[in-house]
Amino acid sequence: MDVVEYRPTRDQYVWTFGGVAPSHRITPGTLLRLWTEDAFSGRLTSTSDRPSAVLNMAEVNPQTGPFFVEGAEPGDTLALHFVDMTPARDWGASSTIPFFGALSTTERTALLHDPLPERTWIYELDRARGVVRFAAQSVDLELELPCNPMLGTVGVAPAGREVRSSLVPDLFGGNMDTPEMKPGVTCYLGVNVEGALFSVGDGHYRQGEGESCGTAVEGAMDVTLIVELIKDTPTVWPRIESDTHYTVVGSARPLEDAWRASQIGMIAWLGELYGLDRLDAYQLLTQISESPLANVVDTNYSAVTKIAKNLLPAGSAYGGMHAHLRDTARTI
Repeated sequence: MDVVEYRPTRDQYVWTFGGVAPSHRITPGTLLRLWTEDAFSGRLTSTSDRPSAVLNMAEVNPQTGPFFVEGAEPGDTLALHFVDMTPARDWGASSTIPFFGALSTTERTALLHDPLPERTWIYELDRARGVVRFAAQSVDLELELPCNPMLGTVGVAPAGREVRSSLVPDLFGGNMDTPEMKPGVTCYLGVNVEGALFSVGDGHYRQGEGESCGTAVEGAMDVTLIVELIKDTPTVWPRIESDTHYTVVGSARPLEDAWRASQIGMIAWLGELYGLDRLDAYQLLTQISESPLANVVDTNYSAVTKIAKNLLPAGSAYGGMHAHLRDTARTI
C-alpha cells in the first residue's frame, strides 16, 4: 500500500472545489495521512477574540488537497474510507459571527434587527476521557460533552469547469457539515473531472445536527483515509456507508429541497441494492427512513436520509467496497 503524508503550510491551503492544481497525484488504494486546519484558519484562539477583528472571511474553511486520483474519470465513483480522525490540538473554538447562523439575520434572510453579538467559546479537550468542556459565559455552568470527531467538508471538483467556494455543499459534496462523516465510514462521491480532484477539511471535535449557530467545535484534525475508485459506476448525490447505516446527503435551498434530494438519492440507492422500482422504494423509505439535518446555515442547506441496515436484507453496495475497506483498515 502506498502511503502519502501531507501537512500543508498556510500558503498551500485551498479555498475552492475546482480551479486548483492538485497537490499530489495518487493511485487507487493509497493511504493518506493528512493534517487539516480548522475552519477559522487557526485565528480564533481565545474567548477575547472577536471574529470581525481576527477572521478573514475570504480565508475560512481551508482545505487539504486537492488529490488527483489516477484513472478517475467522469462516470466513476470515488470511495473515501475514513480510518481515523484525531484532534490535532487540545482545544477547539466556536463563535457567533455577524450575519451568519440559522437564528440570526443574514444577507439572505434580511431583517431590520441588528445581528447577534459576537462571542467566542473555547472548548478544552480532555483526551484521556474523550470529552470537550463547554463553559457558559453568562452563568457559572460547565458541561463535559463527548468528543465525536468528524469532517465538515469532503468533496470533489464540480462538473463543467465550475469553481465553488469551500463554504458550499452541493452535488460534488463540499461543506455538508454532517456528523455522519466520522471515522469508520466510507464516503462515495461521483467523479466529475479527470482525476476527481478531492479535498478534505473543516474538522469538528463535535457538532449537533443542524449546526445551528453556524460553527461547531472547530479544530485542526489529523486524518487517515484510504482512497479507492469504482469504475463506470456513477453516483449523483453524496453517499455514506457505515457498518450500521446507508446515508445520502442532499444540499439545496430551501431546506425541503435538500431533504427531497436526499430522499430521491436514497430511492435510487434502494433500487441499486435490491432491484426495487421507484414506487416500492418510495413506500419502503416512508416507513424506515431517518431524516436528521446536517446544516441549516451554509450557502446551501444539507439534509440527510439514513436507513438502518438491520431493517434490510444483507446488501452489497458498490460490490462490498465498504466491507473491503473496513477489513483493509484493520490491518493498518
